Amino acid sequence: MDHNEKWLQWAVKLQSIAQAGLFYGKDEFDKARYGQIRNIAAEMISYKSEIPEDKVKDLFCSETGYQTPKIDTRAAIFENGKILLVKEKDGRWSLPGGWADVDISVTENVIKEVKEEAGVTANIIKYVGKSQYSFCVPEDTVEKEVYWYLMSASSYYSRPQREEYFVDSGFYKFHEAYHLLRFSNEKQILEKAYNEYLDLKKANLWGSRKYF
Repeated sequence: MDHNEKWLQWAVKLQSIAQAGLFYGKDEFDKARYGQIRNIAAEMISYKSEIPEDKVKDLFCSETGYQTPKIDTRAAIFENGKILLVKEKDGRWSLPGGWADVDISVTENVIKEVKEEAGVTANIIKYVGKSQYSFCVPEDTVEKEVYWYLMSASSYYSRPQREEYFVDSGFYKFHEAYHLLRFSNEKQILEKAYNEYLDLKKANLWGSRKYF
């Protein structure tokens, strides 16, 4: 990897952090600092790529939320037939996962998010599928793609990460987890992942190989 490519990777990462901070930050002073970081990142990209700074800002600094592509990763994690769920501070139970970072792969991201949200070390077994939806934020509509993975854990241990705004976590039987989930797309994915899990268990293949 040459020095220019490394500089560009650092600049894009800074831009991603600044963009997320501007979107989710609450303190106006912090948001002003994030804006300064985003402008510096744009200057770095312009300097190293020789793309005019105004063009860089049009490409990278006009979005809200996480840096595009708007990709989310989620996991259906099984241990002895039970599924891991995490509970957010608003009381909603969900399958663990989150926005994909721009500097790592989708599979690396889902492993990282599971560890950050629930304190669980899990292994990917199989890619389950993708769902798409959109939601509105102030002055914007975000199109989101969610990549779902079937994963295995080595124990029932989990610890919700309160700094990530999760207040509870645990492994539940399928019917319990199904009824705790709020959104229909999560329930559909859980049902598909559960059937995949049962098929692999029946064929004595669960945990013996990876399919992604």
